[in-house]
Amino acid sequence: MEIFLLVVGFVFVCLGIIGSFLPILPGPLTGWFGLLLLHTTSTIPMDWPFLGITLALAIIIFILDYFIPAIGTKRFGGTKYGVYGTTIGLIIGLISPIPFGMLLGAFCGAFIGELIFDSKDTKRALKASFGAFLGFLASTTIKFSIAVVYFIFFIIEFWEYKSIFF
Repeated sequence: MEIFLLVVGFVFVCLGIIGSFLPILPGPLTGWFGLLLLHTTSTIPMDWPFLGITLALAIIIFILDYFIPAIGTKRFGGTKYGVYGTTIGLIIGLISPIPFGMLLGAFCGAFIGELIFDSKDTKRALKASFGAFLGFLASTTIKFSIAVVYFIFFIIEFWEYKSIFF
């Protein structure tokens, strides 16, 4: 059972890194569940303060993830159509075979969303889509950084007790 929890925890931490880029999977929260699984093994002692602080950080980032792209769009004069377009473009870019499709999709989606709102003002639509793109990049960078930190925590904890597992 210990090895099973270890493997599943490692998968969750890896999914946390992948989830930093996918809008469907909450990256830091998924990575935190990997840390929790590691600490539920009888080999590694439960560290409640560590788990509490990392959970609080994951929840804060999860909440901010919904606001940062919108703040970027609003800061550059965008509307909710630009925010919706960013999300739709991100998903389409994710499934497209184009390299960096997510980045291109977020930008194009915001641009098209803003053009739907006001088809005559392409300059404002371009500025708003740039803001949505910057917001997406900032949000993804924050999520990726925390997910990598959780991965490193997992490896350090495992490495400390590796002789007991194997």
